[in-house]
Amino acid sequence: MSRFLDPFVAAILATVGVATLLPASGAVAGAFGTATTVAVGLLFFLYGARLSTQEALDGLRHWRLHAVVLAATFVLFPLLGLAVLLLPASALPAQLAAGVLFLAVLPSTVQSSIAFTSIARGNVAAAICSASLSNLAGIVLTPLLVALLLAGDGAGVDGSAVLGIVLQLLAPFVAGQLARRWIGDWITRNSAPLKLFDRGSILLVVYTAFSAGMTEGIWHRLDAGHLLVLLVVCGVLLAAVLGATGWAARLLGFARADRITIVFCGSKKSLASGLPMATVLFGHAQVGLIVLPLMLFHQIQLIVCAALARRYAAAELVPA
Repeated sequence: MSRFLDPFVAAILATVGVATLLPASGAVAGAFGTATTVAVGLLFFLYGARLSTQEALDGLRHWRLHAVVLAATFVLFPLLGLAVLLLPASALPAQLAAGVLFLAVLPSTVQSSIAFTSIARGNVAAAICSASLSNLAGIVLTPLLVALLLAGDGAGVDGSAVLGIVLQLLAPFVAGQLARRWIGDWITRNSAPLKLFDRGSILLVVYTAFSAGMTEGIWHRLDAGHLLVLLVVCGVLLAAVLGATGWAARLLGFARADRITIVFCGSKKSLASGLPMATVLFGHAQVGLIVLPLMLFHQIQLIVCAALARRYAAAELVPA
């Protein structure tokens, strides 16, 4: 992780630049759309094959901690996301506000939640279980919450999205879980090249989405003022959840290591899951604006949580 900019985020921003200058259109856009559909299916197959269901189920013994993390991820975050919809369109356009709500219903990250918990000397075993449970739950809860909270909003789910969720997300994920017993060891041995495939697939999703946005002319609706408001909204959202999870963990009497785990697992949102999900849940012309808040929030959470993790480790501070 870079000190100032995550390399993967830098690659995403570069891909956005390419899509802005050289957007795919016509038959080429159709080919990229097909490739994206296939890549998303393979991506969720690999997610299913990687996640250890047994580890997640074993971790249920620490159910109070996981309940707090899941509540922060799928209850507190969405409520705060709904509050953003109250902002006037002159401050934040409807699709950007919907994008904030979309990021609010996503599951937690796995890698960064565990990494920051480890740096801060938290309960790493609980972080592994909690982040895994969040991602397992997110396969079902995120589409349901999107359909419930964004229906009739101008950024609602396409009519074919339910079938798309089943065919592109849920079925490959379940197939990966079933195949884990045969290919789990192979995936572990080849984690480095498969990580490149993961990131390459997400970059493909970004290019296809932002190309569609350029073709539809949606970027002409944005200005610097809207982006500044969006940055402030993302920062306030993260600060609110960090404060709320730390306060709740302390109020419920968790030990210091568990409080650290709750703060880091409960405040994250997964870019790796969110970008592919957006292509299935929303129309191609909408995806670019919908995922923009997620991309900004992801970078902000990395910078802020990296600083917090180092501070906790160095000063033995209790998250608050």
